[in-house]
Amino acid sequence: QVHLVESGGGLVQPGGSLRLSCAASGSDFSTYNMGWSRQAPGKERELVATITTGGNTYYVDSVKGRFTISRDNAKNTMNLQMNSLKPEDTAVYYCNAKKIVGSITYNNWGQGTQVTVSS
Repeated sequence: QVHLVESGGGLVQPGGSLRLSCAASGSDFSTYNMGWSRQAPGKERELVATITTGGNTYYVDSVKGRFTISRDNAKNTMNLQMNSLKPEDTAVYYCNAKKIVGSITYNNWGQGTQVTVSS
């Protein structure tokens, strides 16, 4: 298991940028597929972006071209660079680490960091 801690959230004006970071404990960070999800008030949690152990990435359509996910296995960190932010990006953003070993699924979440896009 890994323990995840997000940072980097805050208040930003529309069109601005933020960089979220996820710091992971443990020595096997590189074996986890990582991702960011978000949850806006009154809405279900939404998958935003993922990055596999091999570096393959996925983005939900609404953030393509604006957000970039990356990971640094040497530092046990994952980042989400968010540019051209919109009010609809306002949500709590959660870091996720997941892997399947045989019949066991390891699925870890951070506590979340608030992102507010408003003028």
